[in-house]
Amino acid sequence: MSLGSSEHDYDVQTTFLGQPFRVIRTGTNANPQRAERVLRALEVDAIGLSMVHDHYQIGRERLINAQTAQLEACVPNTSVTTGVGLRGILQEWAVRRTQVSLGHFFDNARVLCLNSKASYRIARALSERTENFQFADPYLEYGVPGFLTSLAQLERYVALTAPLAKTPSAVRIVEALLGGPLYRMGKKRVQRGLQSAVKKAHVIVGNMGDLAPFTREQLDGKTVITSRVSESGLDWMRSRGVAMVVDYSPWLEGRPVGVNVMEAMISAALSRAPAQLGPDDYLEVIQNLGIEPRILYPDGYRRINRMAFVIHPLSQQYLTKTPPLDLIAAVSPKSVMNLIEKAVAYAPPFIYSEISGLKSPTGDEVEGYLITVGGTPKEIMAHDPEFTYSRLLAAAELAKKLGAQIMGLGAFTKVVGDAGITVAKRAPLPITTGNSYSASGALWAAHEAVKKIGRAKIGDNGKMQGKAMVVGATGAIGSVCARLLAKAVDEIYLAAPEPAKLLALKAAIEQETPGAIVHVAGAADRDLAQMDMIVTATSGAGKRVLDIMQVKPGCVITDVARPLDISAEDVAKRPDVLVIESGEILLPGNVRMKDIGLPKGIAYACLAETMVLALEGRFENFTLGRNIEWEKVREIYKLGLKHGMTLAAISGVNGVFTEEDFARVRLLAEQADAAALS
Repeated sequence: MSLGSSEHDYDVQTTFLGQPFRVIRTGTNANPQRAERVLRALEVDAIGLSMVHDHYQIGRERLINAQTAQLEACVPNTSVTTGVGLRGILQEWAVRRTQVSLGHFFDNARVLCLNSKASYRIARALSERTENFQFADPYLEYGVPGFLTSLAQLERYVALTAPLAKTPSAVRIVEALLGGPLYRMGKKRVQRGLQSAVKKAHVIVGNMGDLAPFTREQLDGKTVITSRVSESGLDWMRSRGVAMVVDYSPWLEGRPVGVNVMEAMISAALSRAPAQLGPDDYLEVIQNLGIEPRILYPDGYRRINRMAFVIHPLSQQYLTKTPPLDLIAAVSPKSVMNLIEKAVAYAPPFIYSEISGLKSPTGDEVEGYLITVGGTPKEIMAHDPEFTYSRLLAAAELAKKLGAQIMGLGAFTKVVGDAGITVAKRAPLPITTGNSYSASGALWAAHEAVKKIGRAKIGDNGKMQGKAMVVGATGAIGSVCARLLAKAVDEIYLAAPEPAKLLALKAAIEQETPGAIVHVAGAADRDLAQMDMIVTATSGAGKRVLDIMQVKPGCVITDVARPLDISAEDVAKRPDVLVIESGEILLPGNVRMKDIGLPKGIAYACLAETMVLALEGRFENFTLGRNIEWEKVREIYKLGLKHGMTLAAISGVNGVFTEEDFARVRLLAEQADAAALS
């Protein structure tokens, strides 16, 4: 018996738990008096009540709905249920099954519950995975312009309002006192607040009626947890751009059936009142019937994951590009900007940009945020590591509240102290430095550039017949570049001012790559003139790391460091040498984010690593510390290809290189060789 429309009535015969059943639906078109008459006239084994409120258990508070109790009283000698027992189990099962199936799906998600009493079991299960809740009950029940943001607040709210709900006059007084001004402005004001909350949410819990007022703009990309999703309901979800639906209702004879109907059938089949049904009864039915929540994609597979990435100004000059500091810099002496640079280092993290439009060919998508901490490299190096750790942990807390499932560390934040290990131990979400993809991207770009210049021969096995050097070889990115290059070139030279670490790295490479020819030196200049390829990966913060005038004509230098190791002035001195800025990544989809110093749709490899992990749903600490595993470099490269990541156009300090640029470098190198011979 339903208080809903009679248009959806049906009469079906089926077999349930080995017994023949006839199931009849009678809608009463929102007429309680008719519902009472129908109930009194029924001669059935059990009754499921639909479109009525359950008797809710919220925390310690038991809420008895007066209308439902009155309907139940009409049939004192027949088993009657709203389905509350089975519904709670199926709601919780839907959350847990989805989390197991999709892995970390609800971690840190921003959840909006449109009817918290009806979805309390869902919220309780989700609370194990996220703290980012909004409960809309005060908005919808009293017009109060505010949301509850935790289960504890919800339970206190229910305890406070339960006595009021029993007295209509008290409800009107509360509306007048708390929501009066809002109500006088009409329901549109309430609806605008809800629309904003829906748009910001990742997961929305509510029935189809709750969702009806919202548009495609507000529901696009959302996950909805609901029940009884028919084909027409799925079409509606598709029209609103809903990405995924979790439907916890059971099905019978090819149609979604109300949980109240299913519980009434269980009661009849087992000859027990609903109150007498226990966990074993429900478990037996759920397992025997194979009842599982349905994970539906209204418009084809579409999963949206979430990430954050920490950036910071690379120099004082970057600060002058940000309003209102640009105006201050224009009229202030250098000493004032020096003070501002110091002060900004203490600023709390803030959102620099949202990220959207990142879409893999697999159908996976990622949205996220660029979060800024204020310290320039100069200021980061001027403080002890704990100073930066505290700011990164504050950024991680912000990322968690925004719904991120993983956070990447950019530029100098990933080399401070133990290179992400301490931050990962303390942070409330997984951390990666991005150094695995940075190493991969650097060698990817270098290999392509060497082929385009055409000076060094590439063998049939892809190995370069020449010599390569890594400057800053004992660093996090430098060491893995060295280990990978040893497999790809005839001879490799390692330069760093740390003799013991160099010797250890040399031994590791010779063990990993038998037959590798490895040379070590405390500085780069001694062997520069012989190199066909150079990778610079220091943490020198702009200090000179090599004399570019000694470099061999036609050499390819890949500068992985940030700030860059090779200045624009030095690059200009050697037009016969190709200096590229590591390996940037062209992102799949139509990516939208603020300027990070690269062309639209292109990202630094460390940022791209965080994106790849998010697309893959690998929410784990991936690259940490100074000893990068070359297996992870290979893995992230393959995952990047899977998700549509490609090497961006090779660029230098003056922008993207054209084919004419490569040809010019090749010609100038040939001319320099000829001049040297003459």
